[in-house]
Amino acid sequence: MLQIKEIKTNDLDPQRFIEEKIKEISSIVGKGLAINALSGGVDSSTVTMLGHRALGNSLKTYFIQNGLMRKSEPENIISAFKSLGVKVELVDAQKKFFKALKGITDPEKKREAITQTFYRDVFAKLVKKSKARYLLQGTILTDVEETVAGIKRQHNVFEQLGIDPNKAFGYKIIEPLVQLRKDGVRKVACALGLPESIYNRIPFPGPALAARVIGEATPQRIEIVRQATAIVEEELKDTGAFQYMAILHQDRMTGILNGKRQFGFQIEIRCWDSTDARTAKPTKLSYPILERLAKKITTEVKGVVSVTYNITSKPPSTIEAV
Repeated sequence: MLQIKEIKTNDLDPQRFIEEKIKEISSIVGKGLAINALSGGVDSSTVTMLGHRALGNSLKTYFIQNGLMRKSEPENIISAFKSLGVKVELVDAQKKFFKALKGITDPEKKREAITQTFYRDVFAKLVKKSKARYLLQGTILTDVEETVAGIKRQHNVFEQLGIDPNKAFGYKIIEPLVQLRKDGVRKVACALGLPESIYNRIPFPGPALAARVIGEATPQRIEIVRQATAIVEEELKDTGAFQYMAILHQDRMTGILNGKRQFGFQIEIRCWDSTDARTAKPTKLSYPILERLAKKITTEVKGVVSVTYNITSKPPSTIEAV
């Protein structure tokens, strides 16, 4: 494993960090071209702004529509960055991702299928088309640690596992945020002028909603968890929690819908208090909030008959389900 010297949040000077990383990115890319994928999360948003400060038009930014994102995510993020002066090109790759995920239920195999589709298929073609030699991405220290420790395979970790992206995919990867944790990235994002709606946004996994579906991530099952996610995020946005989510379980539950017995879906809600995601405790939500969530999800998301709340800390649990 490559040794990474952590910059602790209390020691971080955001402006100095920005200046150093702009110089570093400019030096590495030189007169060449780089590309990056913007997902709308704080990590990818921060690295996008750093890259555009460093490279201007020599950085091409794409939003990859993989069919696994939150409700209205592509339109909202592209619009937000347009207002910041950053042009983002939408790439529709939904069919490729669902084809790659077909029949896969194992969590790590799902993550690997998404990784390979993203880097070897979608981005390899964009690199070839643009003639870029570099991919700029928002890997952070927690991503590396969890992958190397075997807790879960983060889709954006390669060199730390001894994988050379240049040999594997045909381009080099630049990771300007890899010395930081999530709270440090937020400080840098704020200093870059990103709006609070982005720099204080709750974390979202690289495999997107596929990490919120236990079992096969089909278009139908992704749509169920997408609708439940929209409800959970709306209802819990003012709690001050670090992260919150809806998870679709594989097992069916017996329930009653429209006066008839139905073998329906089960949604698990998770809501976490944490600083850097290394450890986390379930947020002590009030019973009226939990009741309201259960009622809205079972009423508005077709086929859901059961809603549960996770009360296990990390560790032994993890923040994401798969």
